[in-house]
Amino acid sequence: MKAGLLSLGLAAALSVFSFAPLPAQAQDAICYNCPPEWANWGEMLKLIRADLGLTIPGDNKNSGQAVAQILAERGNPVADIAYLGINAGISAGKQDLVEAWKPERFAEIPQGLKDPDGRWWAVHQGTLGLFVNVDALGGAPVPACWSDLTKPEYKGLVGYLNPTSAAVGYVSAVAINTALGGSFENFTPAIDYLKQLKANDALVTSQTSYARTVSGEIPILLDYDFNAYRAKYTEKGKFEFVLPCEGSVSFPYVMTLVKGAPHRATAEKVLNFLLSDKGQMFWSTAYLRPVLPVKMPAEIAERFLPASEYQRAVAVDWAAAQAAQAGFSQRYLSEVR
Repeated sequence: MKAGLLSLGLAAALSVFSFAPLPAQAQDAICYNCPPEWANWGEMLKLIRADLGLTIPGDNKNSGQAVAQILAERGNPVADIAYLGINAGISAGKQDLVEAWKPERFAEIPQGLKDPDGRWWAVHQGTLGLFVNVDALGGAPVPACWSDLTKPEYKGLVGYLNPTSAAVGYVSAVAINTALGGSFENFTPAIDYLKQLKANDALVTSQTSYARTVSGEIPILLDYDFNAYRAKYTEKGKFEFVLPCEGSVSFPYVMTLVKGAPHRATAEKVLNFLLSDKGQMFWSTAYLRPVLPVKMPAEIAERFLPASEYQRAVAVDWAAAQAAQAGFSQRYLSEVR
C-alpha cells in the first residue's frame, strides 16, 4: 500500500466499490479496465474476437479500481491483462503486480512510454480537455477556458471523474494544476480550483461517463479528445472538444500482463495484437494517437483541432506525477470532498 496510487484513494476505492462478477460466458482472457464505452474498447474487443478468435468481456473498472482489485487477488489472480493510465501502470509495477514481459514490438516504443523491463508500455495517448454536449448547455456558450467552468452559467453542468481513483480524474487535476501555474510540489492551484467547481455543483463520478455526456446528463465532462471526437462524429447531437485556453496535458495509456495470469499464452497474443499494425491503426481511427508510428488516415486527422491548438498541451513527467499522487489525494479528500 506504500505506492502512491494506493496510499489513500485506492484503499478507499477498494472499501467502497464492490466489483460485480464477470459475465457468465466463454472467456479466453480477462482484461481489467477495458470499458466498452471508453476509448472504443467495445469495438476493439470485437476486432480481437474476429481476428484472433478470442473472447474478452468488457470491464468497467477504472484504473485505480483495477489496481486495487489485482492487489486484492494477488494470491489467486483472476485478470490476465490490465489497461491502465500510465501513473497506475507505474504503481502496479512498483508493487510487483505485473510481469516483466516485453511484447514483440517493445523495442519500437519510444523511451519514456515504457518500463525498461516491460512491466508496462503505452499503446496510445490522448489529450485532456472539455468534452461538451452543446445541445445540453441550456443556452450557455461553449466554454473556452478552465476559468469559465466556475462561472454561474455553468452551475451544475460540469462533471469529472474521481481524481483519487480514476486515471482520467487525476490527469484532470494535473492538467488544471499545470495550466494554473502549479507543480508536483504544489497542488494548491488545482485544489483551489476544484473547490470552486464543487461550489458550482460539479458532479464527481467513479466510472467512465461517455454515455452520460452523450445523453446530456453531464453537459461538460473533463475528458479526452478521443471520446469527444468519437461523439462528435458518430453520435446524434452536437458535440465539441475544447482544449482550454490556459493549457492542458497529454497522457499515455498502458497495457500490463498481470503477474500469475491464469491465461498467459492467450494474454500474450492479445497484447501483441494491440501493438500490431492493425491494432495500432484501429486506435488511430478511434481518434487516439497510437504509440507506434502508424500514419493516421487523412480523413481522421482532419477531424482533430488544428495543431496550433494542441501546442497548449504539454508533456509532463508521469513518474513524478505518480509519486505526487498520494499527497494530492490526501489534500483532495480532506479539502475538497
